[in-house]
Amino acid sequence: MDDLGYRIAFLRIAGIGPAKFRRLESAFGTLDRAWRASSSELAAAGLDARTRQAVLSARATLDPEGELARVAQLGASVLSWHAPAYPRLLREIDAAPPLLFVQGELRPEDERALAVVGTRRASPYGRQAATRFARELAERGYTIVSGLARGIDTVAHLGALEAGGRTIAVLGSGIDIIYPAENARLARQITERGALVSEYPPGTKPVAMNFPQRNRIISGLSRGVVVVEGDRRSGALLTLAYALNQNREAFAVPGSIFSPLSDGPHQFIKRGMAKLVTAVEDLVEEVQATQGQFDFGEALPEDPVEATLLAQLAGEPLHIDDLCRLADLPAATVSATLVVMELKGMVRHLGGMVYARAR
Repeated sequence: MDDLGYRIAFLRIAGIGPAKFRRLESAFGTLDRAWRASSSELAAAGLDARTRQAVLSARATLDPEGELARVAQLGASVLSWHAPAYPRLLREIDAAPPLLFVQGELRPEDERALAVVGTRRASPYGRQAATRFARELAERGYTIVSGLARGIDTVAHLGALEAGGRTIAVLGSGIDIIYPAENARLARQITERGALVSEYPPGTKPVAMNFPQRNRIISGLSRGVVVVEGDRRSGALLTLAYALNQNREAFAVPGSIFSPLSDGPHQFIKRGMAKLVTAVEDLVEEVQATQGQFDFGEALPEDPVEATLLAQLAGEPLHIDDLCRLADLPAATVSATLVVMELKGMVRHLGGMVYARAR
């Protein structure tokens, strides 16, 4: 067994968070060595007396190997922040989760993600707006990230699925405890077309204190956050604030001036903290304009398929069907390659499956 089981065990100990994980790694190299460390060695690593006692007590009750087996029994996976499959954008944020528990599959194309969040008490207008944004973004190849909560989150996930796109749900509980319970069927659908993700080990209950923390992951996985409805106390606004702190794009959908659910988005818009968006095109243009903020590597056509497509796009923009014909390549190959090329900043999607070479 590698040290993943020990990492899960440490995660279950009160007082062990991202900062102390880093201290333990720095001091001991691996978490299995930290698990066997003496109280004095833990003190030298920077753990306070209460946390040291919690670690020593936990050794009598926690079984690191059993922790890893429990994840396997769920058919899930666990990623440490050192794993190549750990989302790159998430790894860059402050207080990145030391572990991610994943039910389903995270893919490289999920780096092209946008979050759609909002109130649990959504109005018919809010539901319609969130569904439309999520569906149309998914149709353009964006992965939709949200929190599986009632209201806006639920319809955002559904909108992405209806479009045949991918979606990621970030939970405030263990991946084996779906909250709210009525979203159990939706959660199963998400694992088939995306992933359930949590920083909390299996069995963790959905207690209130977990949800503000999970919001930093929603924004951290995304290139931007769209808020659709939320009063001034809404957790969705916290997600928007995290986005700003993480150098992500912040967007807000305007609502009725007579609805308290519009207060949150309108405040962010009025203060210039979020961009007003009324159509998906507004949002996509902003994200593409700031794409250079993200390091996707140099846009060089090292791949022969990329080089072929780039050569065909040397002149006018082309529809994907024309690219397939001119390049004599299968549609699936062209479509997948264009997604990667857009992430690298090599091409731009102009809408309607028309692509142009980035200048």
